[in-house]
Amino acid sequence: MSREPDHEAGRAGHGGVSRRGLIGSAGLGVLAAGAGVVAGRMSSQDAAAPVPGVVPFRGAHQAGIVTPAQDRLHFAVFDVHTESRDELDALLRTWTVMAERMTAGQEAVRDGAIGAGAYNPPTDTGEALDLTPSRLTLTIGFGPSLFTTAAGADRFGLAARKPDALVDLPKFTGDALDPARSRGDIAIQACADDPQVAVHAIRNLARAGFGVVSVRWSQLGFGRTSSTSTTQATPRNLLGFKDGTRNIKAEDHDAVTRFVWVDPQDDRSWMAGGSYLVTRRIRMLIEPWDRTSLHEQERVIGRTKGSGAPLGGNDEFDELDLQSKGPAGPLVDTDAHVRLASAEELGGIQILRRGYNFTDGSDGFGHLDAGLFFIAYCRNPRTQFVPMQENLARNDALNEYIKHVGSAVFAVPPGLGPDDYWGSTLFAP
Repeated sequence: MSREPDHEAGRAGHGGVSRRGLIGSAGLGVLAAGAGVVAGRMSSQDAAAPVPGVVPFRGAHQAGIVTPAQDRLHFAVFDVHTESRDELDALLRTWTVMAERMTAGQEAVRDGAIGAGAYNPPTDTGEALDLTPSRLTLTIGFGPSLFTTAAGADRFGLAARKPDALVDLPKFTGDALDPARSRGDIAIQACADDPQVAVHAIRNLARAGFGVVSVRWSQLGFGRTSSTSTTQATPRNLLGFKDGTRNIKAEDHDAVTRFVWVDPQDDRSWMAGGSYLVTRRIRMLIEPWDRTSLHEQERVIGRTKGSGAPLGGNDEFDELDLQSKGPAGPLVDTDAHVRLASAEELGGIQILRRGYNFTDGSDGFGHLDAGLFFIAYCRNPRTQFVPMQENLARNDALNEYIKHVGSAVFAVPPGLGPDDYWGSTLFAP
């Protein structure tokens, strides 16, 4: 599997700037008891000098959406256990400070790994001390259940602010969803070019949330399955095909504005500049696929396996020809995956994909538990993702070789200004 050269990520021993080398900058202050509320935030001295491999944490939109996709993922979904709005708000403030520090290549808490003394638990777990920032991004989203319970009760006085577009996804044809891998109150997506950096970030956020939240489910991913920038080559998924050739690219500002970012007039004003995150854990039935002929594999996908060109074309980026026919029928079959997922077949619908391969051992019956952890960002999942998935679920020839086993949707707030914290637009008076 080919990969692009990695110019920014890596271990400190390979020429990067280590996190240990950044520890000395001025920092957070203290951790309070209970929820672990951090006093203060990064000072101007912390953020003064640009560091290689750092993706800015603050801006109009959250990082990790149109950011050129990194190669590794740790995605975690949390259940909220506290009934106190103030305690949840305090945790989100704490998380924001920690997240900003870690994406800058620093410890979650200043001198947290070794500075608290020999007889106190460290306030940073330490496994990223000697690693570079690795383009770490941390992106947060809020699930429907954070606003109201299944019975409709208002959990934190937020029910009136729940966006109309934020509803649990319907059960699609063929879904075999595991409740333990679906839904949840809060999602945090950690992407980086070093897996240990991503794992460290989630681990420390989970640690700080002890007693307020707990991890409901999580997913590790490797090998991005989409390109979100024209600077990136198209990667391959575990079926061996190039994936995401026609994905929205960050440089296409018109498409990003139209299909990714929520407009102030769309729904709740606190979501303006945000997006909606859809996840689907898609298990690939690897063994049957591996016994399928190349001709059939290409027919099912609608592209050649080598170049990635659409059937009937010569180059990966040739336009899909959905009209022409050959001796055996349409060049791209009526049930081919690329046809059914195409904007041409869906009235112009597009989404921004940002998924990852996964391999989680075997299932106990000699079959690999492997596949695609699908991630998509869209302006409105009800009018973009849902009709797309309904079309695929009903008709896609690929359904013989895949099974959807996890599902969730989250409202992703806009980016952060100088004084904002994760969720500040939602919790504002």
